[in-house]
Order: sequence, then structure tokens, then C-alpha cells
Amino acid sequence: MTSGGDFPVLPPGFLLGAATAAYQIEGGVREGNRGESIWDRFSHIPGTTYRGDTGDVACDHYARWCEDVELMAELGLQAYRFSVAWPRVLPEGIGPVNPAGLDFYDRLVDALLDRGICPFITLYHWDLPQALQDLGGWPNRDLVGYFADYAAAVAGRLGDRVHDWITFNEPWVSAFVGYYEGRHAPGLTDLAAALQAAHHALVAHGKAADAIRTYGGGETRVGITLNLCHVDPGGDGQADLEAASRYDGYLNRWFLDPLFHGRYPDDMLAVWGEEALQFAPDDLTGLSKRLDFLGVNNYSRKVICHQDGSPPVDVMECPPEGAQVTDMGWEVYPEGLYKLLVRLHRDYGPRSIYVTENGAAFPDVLQPDGTVDDPDRVDFLRSYLFAAHRALEEGVPLKGYFAWSLLDNFEWAHGYSKRFGLVYIDYATQERIVKQSGHWYRDLIAGQ
Repeated sequence: MTSGGDFPVLPPGFLLGAATAAYQIEGGVREGNRGESIWDRFSHIPGTTYRGDTGDVACDHYARWCEDVELMAELGLQAYRFSVAWPRVLPEGIGPVNPAGLDFYDRLVDALLDRGICPFITLYHWDLPQALQDLGGWPNRDLVGYFADYAAAVAGRLGDRVHDWITFNEPWVSAFVGYYEGRHAPGLTDLAAALQAAHHALVAHGKAADAIRTYGGGETRVGITLNLCHVDPGGDGQADLEAASRYDGYLNRWFLDPLFHGRYPDDMLAVWGEEALQFAPDDLTGLSKRLDFLGVNNYSRKVICHQDGSPPVDVMECPPEGAQVTDMGWEVYPEGLYKLLVRLHRDYGPRSIYVTENGAAFPDVLQPDGTVDDPDRVDFLRSYLFAAHRALEEGVPLKGYFAWSLLDNFEWAHGYSKRFGLVYIDYATQERIVKQSGHWYRDLIAGQ
């Protein structure tokens, strides 16, 4: 396995794909008997999103999915990671399955397979049915069983053709950003609720994994996707070193340790306090056995300094001066992906790893000739893929890479102000225009 020129040369069987999420692209929020999600409710509250943007229409993928699958085929995608909207399948979160909802994903899966594109399904990408939030949301332990039932319903319909499943996308974000920071749905600011929500997501992952294997096909593989990053201290002093360790515990180890070691990190339990988290002794037992692969979402690294009075872990970001950043303000640091992958292999030993999201937002502009040139994104993708290649050369069991995102889309609280896509969306007309980065990615795939 060697590399040279513009593209890394990746091993046989390595999957190159792109990713999306249901609420960010589907639209059609009142079509096909879909129920209300927490993001439907949250995005319509004034002040929660950029300019009051919502996912009501988004990329209109619910109506234009055939066109989008053809785009994937034109790009040569080998795999496509997408999420199922829980409120499309179970409008109230529990109860009777909505046939129209499952029919939509059934048709999508068949179209992907007809074009030789491997489907990776994410069951939860933050769009909890509002009816379940009304019952307390993820801090309510009853959701563990409800989620397993939902997983069984989807796997029972699609598991004969879909072999790769992701239970949760970034439970850190849905728990801590949604229930503690309040920047995402449901918009709460309760640390104890966030900790409980995170714990219940881990327990629900295990129960859902069992359900998928029971109702899916014989080749079923189940993983979970975490947002992870390499963490560096901002200085050499002990305070910054300890701050970086706390942040690593907060973001990375709080999920990695229970998934792979069956326990929470002692240093973080001390930070939260003994009464902050309630769980049964066997909640974390056997989680690693239910994990065929680890999904890694990575966009940058974190440089962390100590700062008193910055809850919940007394840290602040202190990025280096002069660093190149994306339109999100995130540092471009491909070395961070390499270091993260090597660390995961060394410290946790997952059977397989997929980079399930990696990409960059830049202020893309549609040119008068109808093209979109995004050389910064091309450079970003190239540099991060070469970093992934370095990790492969050191024995990391990396099996695939998914660019975020296939399409420009609704970027949560940022609305439509940030563009991550390989494909430009003209939101006024819903025209799809492949960017320079999309053409580069197509050539990368074709050259393998």
C-alpha cells in the first residue's frame, strides 16, 4: 500500500462514501404521516437558529431522493451513510409503525443497491420524536426500550439488505449540547439531565444492537459513531495539562471507556460527583461485545487551557494564533486525525474503524458560469485522507471514509449559513451543482 501524487492509494475493499442526516436534508416534515421531532419544535422557537432557519424543506430530499441517488452514482460513491428519521417510522416514538415512513427508506435502499452503493444506516441522528421528549426525553430510562423497539422495526424491514448499522450519531452532542448547553434541541441547561441522557444512549446502543442482530440478516454489523478529537494542552504548565486531560475525559473517554472497558473513567466521575449519575451495576456490561466497528466523526483538534469558572470542566479553547480555520472557526489540522486513529487503535482496540464524517465548511460561491470552485475543501479532504492513510500504514483497522457531506444542508443552529457539501444546493431552486471538491472526490474513487 503506497501513496503518491494527488491521491492516497487505499487498500482493496476500503470504502469511500459520503454522509447525510435525515433532518438536515429530507424536508417533507408533514409528508407521509411523519410525526413531529424535537428539531421541528426547537427550530421554530425564535432565536434558536440562524435567521430562524428550519428543516421544513431543507434539500427536499424526501421528494428528490431519486435525483440524489443518481448524483451519488455519478460521483462513484461506494457507500452512503444516511439516517432514518425515527418520527417517520414511529410518529409518536412508540406504537404502530407508519408504513409510508418505512416504504421511503425501503425504496432508497433498493435504489442504492441497484447502483452498487453500500447503505450504512444511522438510526438516531438527533431527531427524537417530540412525543418522547414530552415524556422526559433521553433522561427518561424508558427510552432505552423504546429505542430498541424502533431499531427492531427498522431492521426487520431493511435488515435483509442492509448489513451495516450505526445506532447513535454523536451521543455527546445530543446529550451535552442538547440537554446542558441548550444550543441544540431540546434546548435544556441541566447537567444532571445531560449525564443521564448520555448514559441512557449507551445503554440503548447495547439493547438496539441486540435487536438489530435479532431482526437483521446474517451479515449484520453494528457500530456507534462518536465525535472524537485529539486534544492538546495550550501550554506546558500543570494546570493546562490537567485541563486537557479533563476535556479529553469529557469529550472522548466518557464514551470510549464504557464502550470498550465497561466502566466510566474514575477522574470524570470525581469531577461530576457521586450523585450526578444514576445507573444499574450491569448497564455497561458487554457493550464492547456488541460493537463490530467504531464510527469516528472528526473535523479538527482541540487545544485546551485551564480556566476557572468555565463549567462543566473549567476549561477554555485556546487555539494557536495564525492557524488556518474553516468557516466554522475550526482549525485545519490533519495530524489530529492521524493521532486520534492511532490512539484509538492503541488504547481501545476496536475491531474496525470507519471515519463516518470528515469535511469542512467554506463560504462557497456559485459562479456566473454555473460552477463552484472550492480549492480549500479539496486541500482539506486530500490532507485528511493522507493522514488516514498514515494511520493505515501503522496497522489501524480503518475500513472506510465518509465525506461530510454529500449535500449542502441545514446545519442545525447555523441554519443554511454553513456549506459542507460536495454538492452545492441552490436553496431557492433546489438545483444540485457538483463542486470542484465533488469532482476531485469522484476522481479519487475512480483511481483506486
